[in-house]
Amino acid sequence: MKRAVVIGATGQIGRPAVRALARDGWAVTAASRGGGRDASWPDEVRTVRLDREDDAALAAVIGEDCDLVVDIVAFGDRHARQLTAMAGRVGSAVVISSVSVYEDDKGRNFDTQAEPDGFPEYPVPLPETQRTVTPGDTSYSTRKAALERELLAAGKQLPTTLLRAGAVHGPHCRTPRELYFVKRNLDGRRRRVIAYGGESRFHPVSVHTLAELIRLAAARPASRVLNACDDEAPTVADIAAAIDTVMGTETETVLVDGPPPAPTVGDSPWSVPVPVVCDMSAAQRELGYRPVVRYAETLPETVESIERQLSGRDWREAYPKMVQAYGDLFDYAAEDAWLDRV
Repeated sequence: MKRAVVIGATGQIGRPAVRALARDGWAVTAASRGGGRDASWPDEVRTVRLDREDDAALAAVIGEDCDLVVDIVAFGDRHARQLTAMAGRVGSAVVISSVSVYEDDKGRNFDTQAEPDGFPEYPVPLPETQRTVTPGDTSYSTRKAALERELLAAGKQLPTTLLRAGAVHGPHCRTPRELYFVKRNLDGRRRRVIAYGGESRFHPVSVHTLAELIRLAAARPASRVLNACDDEAPTVADIAAAIDTVMGTETETVLVDGPPPAPTVGDSPWSVPVPVVCDMSAAQRELGYRPVVRYAETLPETVESIERQLSGRDWREAYPKMVQAYGDLFDYAAEDAWLDRV
């Protein structure tokens, strides 16, 4: 059996990735900080504790003869150099990157979106050939770009498939965008405000889609970058309605043309002025990828996971990284004040 090591195995992407590889015949070592085990994994999956920042520990887990490394948590050129340093002992790698590395032809990207006229306008659909941000260590996007640069430079020494993930969704997520609507429904909020006429599209990707792409890339080693998104890119209004259906609620949506009308009002985690929709034809062509799930089909498990995480807890405690990423998502006083005015 070929041997695979999955780094970040107990995260939202790692869990289904380990399961998919094990079912595909790989002897999988699931490495994570806590060394935990997912109940869905076959008994044959080996689990180990790993501090990703410990070079010696990482080398020991990978060993002398590893056919595949799947790195869910790699970030920046340091992590890339950790992997390339072991090129002689690793057959190939699959590493998670992000669509945030893209910038438009005017040099606008996700790092400039807060500036006036700073949001990028990408082609639809967005291909892998689109220019990317300058690699560096100043932001999430530039560090992902630096990761890509180092790994692609390794070429045949370490064939690496870089998967540029969209808006990841699924159980065990620490920053679930669906929280924006799930919590409102749980709190009995029957009116909600959505900016940009509810037409914003920020291409999602299910953890099951990513697991399938990882499985396929593992069997077809090469040095390349591929978009990693679902086959559909629903609007934010579609997403809100689908969540209502799962939760059995009826909600009135107040659509606002243009940007959020006030700070913290109508600004969902998907709210973008122009669509971010990726082209998946390269993955279909190079990996033989075909869609495995639809967004609405995966929502019940996502909603259940969020409800379980919120049970008896303040949302800031349950999802501290959401506060860091998006600020106050539930400023109901500001929403009510704006609704009263209009």
